[in-house]
Amino acid sequence: MKISLPHSSKGFTMIELIVVIILLGIVAAVATSRYIGRDSFSAIATQDQVISVIRQVQLNRMQSNVDLGATTGNTNFTLLVQSDCVGSQSSCINRDEGRSDWVSVDNVTFSISPNNSTVNFDLLGNPIDGAINGVTITIRSSASTCLVEVNEQGYVSAGVCS
Repeated sequence: MKISLPHSSKGFTMIELIVVIILLGIVAAVATSRYIGRDSFSAIATQDQVISVIRQVQLNRMQSNVDLGATTGNTNFTLLVQSDCVGSQSSCINRDEGRSDWVSVDNVTFSISPNNSTVNFDLLGNPIDGAINGVTITIRSSASTCLVEVNEQGYVSAGVCS
């Protein structure tokens, strides 16, 4: 007479355990990447937003088709750089969420060189007045620093990030 032991089907197989461990590792890696290095990502993402806003203010001025004397007092055509805002002078002062021509990010600061806070453009999109030789806007977070440059011909470009 042959005695057979009952086959136990309780527990997990080795393959099931390995699959679960791999899935937990993937979830942990994604979750960790969302929190570690978040500040360095803020400066890089903000750099793209600043470029977009500068181009928008510049384009608004070019499409205004009015001479410079007539734009005095119209702060939609003046780029303003404050420590907590980059955008048209009107939008940085009013902080209207319905407007797209300004950017402000928590834990990110802005500065401009040469040290003037406003940039005016002519009808061709060239910076004028104190910014005639171009400007560099610095974007700083706690982990990194990025630059945005506007040259004397109005070309807006991303500078280095470190």
